[in-house]
Amino acid sequence: QVQLVESGGGLVQPGGSLRLSCAVSSNFFSRSGIDWYRQPPGKERELVASISSNSATNYDDSVKGRFSISRDNTKGTVYLQMDSLKPEDTAVYACHLRPPFGMGFWGKGTLVTVSS
Repeated sequence: QVQLVESGGGLVQPGGSLRLSCAVSSNFFSRSGIDWYRQPPGKERELVASISSNSATNYDDSVKGRFSISRDNTKGTVYLQMDSLKPEDTAVYACHLRPPFGMGFWGKGTLVTVSS
C-alpha cells in the first residue's frame, strides 16, 4: 500500500525558511515523479514544484529562486526547501506521487503559515 506523509509545516515570519518533507512508502518510489502542491485559503490547488525519477526539477514562477525540491531515494523522501517566505505562500502543502503506471497518490498535507 502506498502512503505519503508530509511534515515540517508550521508558523514562520516573512523572510524565514522552512523545509517540508514527504516520506513515501512505495515499492516504486525511485521510478516515480513527485510533485508538491499547495492550496491557499479559499483558493484553488496549484502545482508548486516537481521532481522526476531522474531528479529533473520544475518550479512555478511564483517560487523560482526561493524554493528547492530534492529527493533521497535511499530514504524514500522528497524535500521542499522554502526560503524567503512570503505571506502569500501560506497554504496547505501536499505531495503527490506520479507512478510509472496507473493513478497517482496523495498525502494529507501540512499547513504552512507565513505571518508576523
